Amino acid sequence: MKDLFSLKGKVALVTGASSGLGVQFAKALARQGADVAICARRVEKLEQVKKEVEALGVKCYAHKCDVLNTEEIRETVKAVESYFGKIDILVNNAGVGDTAPAEDMTDEMWRKVVGTNLDAVYYCAREVGKVMIKNGYGKIVNIGSLHSEVVMSDACWPVAAYAAAKGGVKMLTKALASEWAKKGITVNAIGPAYFDSEMTNAILGSGAFDAVAAAYCPMGRPGKEGELDGALIYFASDASSYTTGQLLCVDGGWTTI
Repeated sequence: MKDLFSLKGKVALVTGASSGLGVQFAKALARQGADVAICARRVEKLEQVKKEVEALGVKCYAHKCDVLNTEEIRETVKAVESYFGKIDILVNNAGVGDTAPAEDMTDEMWRKVVGTNLDAVYYCAREVGKVMIKNGYGKIVNIGSLHSEVVMSDACWPVAAYAAAKGGVKMLTKALASEWAKKGITVNAIGPAYFDSEMTNAILGSGAFDAVAAAYCPMGRPGKEGELDGALIYFASDASSYTTGQLLCVDGGWTTI
């Protein structure tokens, strides 16, 4: 059973890996034996993450990439494939959490949120998918959200753009899974609730979160570091060889209410 979750000999690419969940995902993959490529806009932060990943006994390659720039995505995929010779796993993690009431949201904010959280997921999957199709193997893990399933803006904060994008990630996951199933590629998604990160600091520290969690989350708390690792490794490993097109919410029960 242990070998079923092993990632030894595999190469993973994690987007948005300069902080937060991206760093946790990179380390989780490394602990299971995968060599890891990490990319993000803030290359100076990537260097520190690279050291932390390499300390786990695997190879790590860092590359600057703005996921809103399709040319940079293509360059990153080409560089990672050249460095490692292949890409077995893609963790489509890059995202932003900008929010505003729907009536006040600017065009620029909408485009940024949907562009980063949905368009870029497709662009990265498209480019990495070409490599995986060529090799006849791939595991794509998109990072959705509990807001892929529910909104709850009456109880907490407005999420029109974010929920629209993350809902799109759910259906994009299903569509790509269907298209690529016979090409040796599985495509699944994780739907986290609220975990401590740069993106959620303002919400978790607002003073309102505890009351919302008490009302809407059966476990009554945000997620803890490491609580997404199991879902990630399942989808990234051969343990999920017959699982594709699924969204797994890791949310303390938020979506049960």
